[in-house]
Amino acid sequence: MAKYINLSAGDPAPWFSQRSVSNPRYVFDSAGGRYIVLCFFGSAANPHARAAVAAALRERALFDDNRACFFGVSNDPADETEQRLRDVIPGYRFFWDFDGTVARLYGALPTEPGPDGEPSPVRQMWMVLDPTLRIMACIPFRDDRQDIAEVLKLVNGLPSPSRFTGFEIQAPILYLANVFEPDFCQKLIGLYEREGGQDSGFMREENGKTVGVYDYSYKRRRDYMITDKDIMREAQARIRRRVIPEIAKVHQFVATRMERYIVCCYDAEEAAHFGRHRDNTTKGTAHRKFAISVNLNDDFDGGEVSFPEYGPRGYKAPAGAAVVFSCSLLHAVSTVTRGRRYAFLPFLYDDAAAKVREENIKYFADSNANYKA
Repeated sequence: MAKYINLSAGDPAPWFSQRSVSNPRYVFDSAGGRYIVLCFFGSAANPHARAAVAAALRERALFDDNRACFFGVSNDPADETEQRLRDVIPGYRFFWDFDGTVARLYGALPTEPGPDGEPSPVRQMWMVLDPTLRIMACIPFRDDRQDIAEVLKLVNGLPSPSRFTGFEIQAPILYLANVFEPDFCQKLIGLYEREGGQDSGFMREENGKTVGVYDYSYKRRRDYMITDKDIMREAQARIRRRVIPEIAKVHQFVATRMERYIVCCYDAEEAAHFGRHRDNTTKGTAHRKFAISVNLNDDFDGGEVSFPEYGPRGYKAPAGAAVVFSCSLLHAVSTVTRGRRYAFLPFLYDDAAAKVREENIKYFADSNANYKA
């Protein structure tokens, strides 16, 4: 008998990467921060599937990528070759799940293929997820097609994403004042202005390797890598005394290592920003545990750090203060609209994670292959 994963309300929604109509590698966990409707319809040739997709497409005001978004999951290659489906941005995207990766994770297909490679029937169903990517409802297709109305009524009746729990919640972050003194902030800013910064990319998994890529529509920032050992020690000492004890108190995690000594600059003249991302989702970055964002100045507009899964609020710390958060949290930096935002942005980890970093260094195309735990 075929075995299926059975997910229900309260379970975390599995993360995955899959090809979509318009994206060769859509990273699903980046979609958090709004309600998500997943429709496992199997094939758009199926009349019920066509009715479900058509009904969703009539709700353009609902599926706007702010309040909610819709993802259809196709397991039929003919949907692509016959061009039965297309993304409609904002709001609507379709996964080409021809290998069944997504359907198996969510229980729409059995965990194992059928005997002799025979295709297994798709359990057609809907999944509704909250902004933190936890399952709110799982609704199977029904012969009378009342499932379509049930799903749309459910999503239409939900509160705004920022109040999905019934009240506004705080992102699970730490705010720490006076991490860097004003003189040290100015020292780091002066270092950047004297030496200049280089274009800063972001990490992506490609062909099993963690590589640095550049896409100004997603991230625009310049970084200066600190090489002066004395300045590195000064920064390290402040983090050790003023940040690490608070992480230990709140999270019972003792950081022993720090990665990346950089002064970054988000410049309004370049409309600098950083889209939604997590800091530890590739093999080359899996060792990172906590991120620290120390603002070195505050005479700028925009450039706020936000955590979309927990609401739209942005955080702009005053000069010398730090926002500290788990590298697993989805976060973004809004576009700087006036001036320049300077910040010091290291990552913390421990000795166990250092061994992970050493083991994974072979996957990191742009890293120091001599790193030793």
